[in-house]
Amino acid sequence: MILTSASALPHRPQRIISLVPSQTELLYTLGLEEQTIGITKFCVHPKEWFSSKAKIGGTKTIKKEIIDQLKPDLIIANKEENVKEQVEDLAKDYPVWVTDVNNFADALQMINDIGVLTHTADKATQITDKVKESFTSMQQGLNTQNSKPKTCYLIWHNPYMTVGGDTFIHDMLDKCGFDNIFAGQNRYPETDIEQLKIADCQLLLLSSEPYPFKQKHIDELQQQLPQCKIILADGEMFSWYGSRMLYAADFFKELVNTTMDNRPQTT
Repeated sequence: MILTSASALPHRPQRIISLVPSQTELLYTLGLEEQTIGITKFCVHPKEWFSSKAKIGGTKTIKKEIIDQLKPDLIIANKEENVKEQVEDLAKDYPVWVTDVNNFADALQMINDIGVLTHTADKATQITDKVKESFTSMQQGLNTQNSKPKTCYLIWHNPYMTVGGDTFIHDMLDKCGFDNIFAGQNRYPETDIEQLKIADCQLLLLSSEPYPFKQKHIDELQQQLPQCKIILADGEMFSWYGSRMLYAADFFKELVNTTMDNRPQTT
């Protein structure tokens, strides 16, 4: 069954499978080493879990036969990360909690919900309190600007894909003081160089995931966008909405400072 309340499980789950990398890391931070029995092949944090936990396939290529062997009493999925039909199939046999994270507030709620589900609510509250405190401190420390840099965050190459205003990444951009030029669009629209020129893109962030942009892509794009500052960005910091957020504010603070340095000058 798909659970509709974080308090729906009568007992603390003892055999948890996570289908989402960022939420796997959260389970680790909550101290659920013994209870977590299965993860995806993309759950690279923590390293010791990646090497020791059973792999149940990818986030969108779940191997139900492995899950059946593991016999979980809780599966944690995500609306965006996982395939609806696969999740519904699992829910026929196991309790499934489906998270839906589109912004900062959703992320905090997700952490607290999983805390309730796994009977680690106190630890979850400690995490969310620290996250809120770090982001408040970061935003208070940002230099006030007369205008925010017009920004595009690329997640994919060939075609180029970016992020719309209804995404968690957009909310992180906003908290950094970046003006997402695709805020008026939904989810992950395609774009191209001409659109970036027309929008007068001043800051182009190339994510490390899901497409692994490298320095060579900066070099290629800089030739086409000579007035734009182009930077490689840690995709985990922008898109992992679990306990990775404990480190995100410090990363964003450094990133913002970097964008203020040596910005290409207009002629």
